Amino acid sequence: MFSTENLGTIVGVITKGLLWTVVISVSSIIFGYIIGLVTGFSRARHIKILKSISTFYIWIIRSTPILVQALYIYFVVPKVFGVSLSHEAAGILCVSLNAGAYISEIVRGAILEVPKGQWEAGLSLGMTKVQIITKLIFPMAFRTMLPALGNQFIITVKDTSILTIIGVAEMTYQAGQYASSTFEFVESYSVLAIFYLVLISILTFVLNMCEQKMGAGIK
Repeated sequence: MFSTENLGTIVGVITKGLLWTVVISVSSIIFGYIIGLVTGFSRARHIKILKSISTFYIWIIRSTPILVQALYIYFVVPKVFGVSLSHEAAGILCVSLNAGAYISEIVRGAILEVPKGQWEAGLSLGMTKVQIITKLIFPMAFRTMLPALGNQFIITVKDTSILTIIGVAEMTYQAGQYASSTFEFVESYSVLAIFYLVLISILTFVLNMCEQKMGAGIK
């Protein structure tokens, strides 16, 4: 079943998609964090206009499957707004928006856990609101949210596999194309599963090391 020649070919094919899996995952977690930071903070601090927009955005994302979001962004958005989106751009946009909605909840929860006394302490020291947020609130909140952000990063990596539905040439797409053309479904998807196991295991190890170094998530 698993000849050396076939195995080497399958590994080579899936490796081609590994780059896009990594690029989309990293880009989406960065953009998602920025989105989550803005929306989460606006909800935690009750900034009226931003809070309303953020609440609506989170409701839309959390109430629809990411598969439907990918199809909508790739097929519907270009027609409605007259823009052109490549497979990869649509994929990054989809996963970023999805991750942002969940990161928003992580950020909001972490900020609410910061003692209110920190604001009062900052004001008593003559700090501006911006200084209080950047030097007191966010550093404390980030330590709290780090384990949850790590989990979201792992989820984001796995979510990229859904983008095969809109033709993004990541690992799942490459494995599916090869399996369809050679009918080597068992071999192709077994190797694909191993790729994800190794990738997620490495990511989990790195995240655990970061948590230990920052003292986050340690009981």
